[in-house]
Amino acid sequence: MEGMTIQIQALEFFIACATAAGFGIAIAAFGCGIAQGIGLRSAVEGIARNPESSGKVTVTMLIGLALIESLCIYALVVALILIFAHPQAGAIAGLFA
Repeated sequence: MEGMTIQIQALEFFIACATAAGFGIAIAAFGCGIAQGIGLRSAVEGIARNPESSGKVTVTMLIGLALIESLCIYALVVALILIFAHPQAGAIAGLFA
């Protein structure tokens, strides 16, 4: 009976981790999408106002977009760690074996 209680707790913990990972990556993707849209809009406005500076603005915009995208990738890494690398992974694997 004690082993079953541990397995149930492990499964509940896994469900909580999967839910947290899902919400975390959703919020990160939403935030990164909004930030990239704002950055792109500002770059296009800057190029429209001063077409001669398009090279500098484009390079700066691409670097900024890459940094914003890296934040979403970091959130994905954290979400994958929450799902696959936690202390009760063995107990959860035992449930499905």
